[in-house]
Amino acid sequence: MTFTARQLNRATLDRQMLLRREPVDVLTAVERVMAIQAQEPPSPYIALWNRIEGFDPADLDEAFTSGAVRKASLMRITLHAVTAADHEVFHHAMLPALRASRLNDRRFRAMGLTVERADEVLAHLVEFAAEPRTKPELEELLHSHVGDVGEPGLWWALASYAPLVRVPTGGPWAFGPRLSFQTAVIEPRDRMAALAEMLRRYLTSFGPATIPDMNQFTMLPRTTIRDALQLLDLVRDGDYHDVPNRTIPDEDTPAPPRLMAMWDSTLLAYADRSRIIPEQYRKLVIRNNGDTLPTLLVDGHVAGVWRPHEGGGIEATAFHSLSKRQWAGLAEEARALHKFLGDRETQIYRRFARWWKDLPVDHVRIL
Repeated sequence: MTFTARQLNRATLDRQMLLRREPVDVLTAVERVMAIQAQEPPSPYIALWNRIEGFDPADLDEAFTSGAVRKASLMRITLHAVTAADHEVFHHAMLPALRASRLNDRRFRAMGLTVERADEVLAHLVEFAAEPRTKPELEELLHSHVGDVGEPGLWWALASYAPLVRVPTGGPWAFGPRLSFQTAVIEPRDRMAALAEMLRRYLTSFGPATIPDMNQFTMLPRTTIRDALQLLDLVRDGDYHDVPNRTIPDEDTPAPPRLMAMWDSTLLAYADRSRIIPEQYRKLVIRNNGDTLPTLLVDGHVAGVWRPHEGGGIEATAFHSLSKRQWAGLAEEARALHKFLGDRETQIYRRFARWWKDLPVDHVRIL
């Protein structure tokens, strides 16, 4: 068969738990969506609020505190929230790329350190961080070993590929501005086997998908991805790969409105962003520096953006005219989101307000 654009859209929504909120626990949800973008502390909470029926944010607090869910640098060298089991696999799958992203960078070479010396210091860092350590403490340790190597410093390089996870430090969303890190227990694994497993997990959560899609999600070389796929039992339809025995929802399956978190993984998981984001809106949603704004989903596609309104409620900016029914659905979601945020921090994402200055203003409502 040949997939239609709407079938691919509905497949993503289904696997990402966005066709309906489901009565599952936090660990099940995090495993099913595979990896939750977590650069901004509120985003994993909003992502799960969109997906879990009756989501209690205290459950995610506890999962972070216990280590059942880990926050670490993984795909695309960005922070993700993943289960502890997935983190072990994904770290090994991504490690060569994470190392190369820093050790091949001219800023590392300008430090005058060899890769071998960096690895020697990394061993001290890993041992020192067996207990939670703050960023200044870790930087001081590195300075004691290599001295002043200039900006951005050795911590910038090692932090991207060291087996470290973020430690909750409090605040409304578990992680405050005072960063803390700890070494994660990660058993040795064969790298290609780990990569194959990570790609299987990606297809389970985001398939059907192409090799360019997998390249976009991981930023790994396509040849490496092709080699790893050979280790898996998959089904193919043209350029699309998928795990066996997965159904594709009918293209007419209703898709409820959603107010998505910044950097929600569904917006970044494909080379063909039009699966979720209409092409004419892509640059409005994904800014030049990579910031990916909190979006409105209408009929399964991005139709605008949202932010908390200083006077209360949610400010919704639609990129095109919406029907009364669509506005009513967004308003219902916005009321629930405003209440959800009000229990912790109403004015989230404030530092990204500059992006609203050049957005369309024809369809703006306070919900």
